[in-house]
Amino acid sequence: MKIYAYKGKDNLCGERIRLARAKNRITQSDLATRMQVAGVTIERDSISRIERGGTRIVTDYELKIFSKALGVSMEWLTDESGTL
Repeated sequence: MKIYAYKGKDNLCGERIRLARAKNRITQSDLATRMQVAGVTIERDSISRIERGGTRIVTDYELKIFSKALGVSMEWLTDESGTL
């Protein structure tokens, strides 16, 4: 199955995840732990790849758990306006 990039990235939410994580002073490892406690198997290196936007797709269920773990909405995570 071929997955196509959007504006050169594999996800819309990577930059927003990084912004919310930094604002909340959460490390990538801590975020991975929060995700794992919520039932999503993900490692710190996967979060790094997601935040770079270039090499990791984010599934809908991961997006939902990211939003809960970071205290932001799913809509905000996919918004491209750049405001926090």
